[in-house]
Amino acid sequence: MSATHAPLLIAAGCMAGAGTIAGAAQMTAAGALAAPASKHASTPTAQALLRSRELWATIDVCNSPKQPNTVGVRGSMPGDGRPADKLFMNFTLEYLDAVNQWAALPSSSSGWVLVGAGSSSSRQSGWSFTLKPPHSRGRFVLRGMVGFRWMHAGHQFAHTTLPTTGGRNALVGSEPEGFSAARCAL
Repeated sequence: MSATHAPLLIAAGCMAGAGTIAGAAQMTAAGALAAPASKHASTPTAQALLRSRELWATIDVCNSPKQPNTVGVRGSMPGDGRPADKLFMNFTLEYLDAVNQWAALPSSSSGWVLVGAGSSSSRQSGWSFTLKPPHSRGRFVLRGMVGFRWMHAGHQFAHTTLPTTGGRNALVGSEPEGFSAARCAL
């Protein structure tokens, strides 16, 4: 299956600000939430951030009755304890092609989204993608990919990209409440 046979992306919306609606139809909010500032005496290393249990990605909305043809991707990342540092996430979608390989869904990138300062112990944020699946091709299996960046003094000091997995605890935005999956079929 070529990229021309992928589901068509018709709208994408940032999940910014806890519990707020992001302006346009089909764009839901479920923003970046911070836990209290870390009380650790030392700053975690890049390796410690990348091994953290607070680092994950999940699908928290999958073609739900309230959000048809919408896939919500949520990520969580640990802070590094430094208030001046910035945390960023990038949300994208991939689909299983005809040879059962993951392929990037064209035009499905949020770009890099600032999700907060490094002072918090962890941050969650997400992005909703509203798709128009072609009717002639049957169901599509999708997964999210979330890129994570930690920036210090304008320089990236840690980064990684993770595929979505299930069984995660999204703080807000999942539909139905508590929903977490590795994949979504449309």
